[in-house]
Amino acid sequence: MTITIYSSSSLLLRTAASSVRPISIHAAAAALYGRPAAGPQIRAFGIKTTLKAQEYMAKIIKADKSAAASKEAEFKGPKPQIDSYLNEMPPELRSPLFPEPMRAETMDRKWKSSDLEELDIGITKHRVPNRFSDKVALWAVKSARKPTDLLFRNKYLHRSVMLEVVAAVPGMVGALIRHIRSLQGMRHDGGWIGHLLHEAENERMHLMTWMEVGKPVMWERALIATVQTGFFAIFSLLYMVSPRTAHRVVGYLEEEAVTSYTHFIREIDAGRIENVKAPEIAVAYWNLDPESATLRDVVLAVRADEALHRDSNHHFSDRILAGRESLFEDMDHDESKPRVRY
Repeated sequence: MTITIYSSSSLLLRTAASSVRPISIHAAAAALYGRPAAGPQIRAFGIKTTLKAQEYMAKIIKADKSAAASKEAEFKGPKPQIDSYLNEMPPELRSPLFPEPMRAETMDRKWKSSDLEELDIGITKHRVPNRFSDKVALWAVKSARKPTDLLFRNKYLHRSVMLEVVAAVPGMVGALIRHIRSLQGMRHDGGWIGHLLHEAENERMHLMTWMEVGKPVMWERALIATVQTGFFAIFSLLYMVSPRTAHRVVGYLEEEAVTSYTHFIREIDAGRIENVKAPEIAVAYWNLDPESATLRDVVLAVRADEALHRDSNHHFSDRILAGRESLFEDMDHDESKPRVRY
C-alpha cells in the first residue's frame, strides 16, 4: 500500500486502489504537537500509517503553520488607532436620550411622598374575566404567582427584581411583532408601537432601580434569567397567536404587581424593611425630591407605573376584541399640527 499526503488541512490518505480516507484525529494531533503516537502504528479508518509517515505529516503541518503565521503578520500591519475613531462620535449620539417616566406630570415639579400618596391608581382595581380566554389568562397569572410566593416570601426587593425582569418582556415583544406586521402589511400600526416601547423601557428602569437597592445572589440571578427566557418564548408565541389574550395576561400580571408593591409598602411601614435613601437613578427618573426621597417613595412611584400598565393592557385587549385597534380616532390632538398616522 502506498501513502500520499495531499494537504495538512485535510490530511488525506490514498491507497493503491485510489480510495481516499481521512486519518484519525489522534494521529494528526500526535504529529502536530510532536507527541509520540500510541503504539508503533496508528489505524486510521482501516488504514495503518507508520511512524515515518506521521513524522512526514508533522513537517508539512509545521510548514503550513509557519506560512499562515507569515501571512497573518503580512496582512496585520500596524494596529488602527481605535481611540481616534472613538473620538469621531456622530453628533446624534452625543445627545443623551434619558428615559421618560410614564406620567408626564411628574416632570412639572419635584415629587414628595404626599404627592405620590395622593395619586388615584385604583389599588384594588380588577378586571372580571368574561370570556374563556380571559379566565385562562387570569388562571395562568395566579398559578405563576404561587411558586414566586413560596420562593421569595417576604424578600420583596428580590421579588421585585424577578417581577421587573419578566414585566419588561411583553412591551418589547408586542412592539416588535406589531412593527414587523406593519412593515409586511405596509400600513400604519394605529399608534401602538410607541406606547409598547415606552412600557418596556419603563419596566427596565424599574429593574435598574431595584438593582441599585438589592443585590440578588448568583442562584437567584440564574433562576431569574431562566424564568425570563422561558417567559419570552411563551409570550412571543402567544402574542403571534392571540394578541388580545396576550394583553389580557399582561393586564392581570400588572394587577398582581400592584398588589405586590402594596405589600412591599406595608413591610416598610412595619419596619421590617429599612426605608433607605432613594437611589440617584430613581430620583432622576421620577423627578423625586432629592432631599427627602426614600425607598418608600420609589415603591409608590413604581406601583403607580404598574397601575398604568394594568389599565393600558386591559384597554388594548378590549380594543382588539371590539375591532377598533387604531388609537388615532380617540387620541387628543394638537390642532396646530397636522394629523399624521404612523
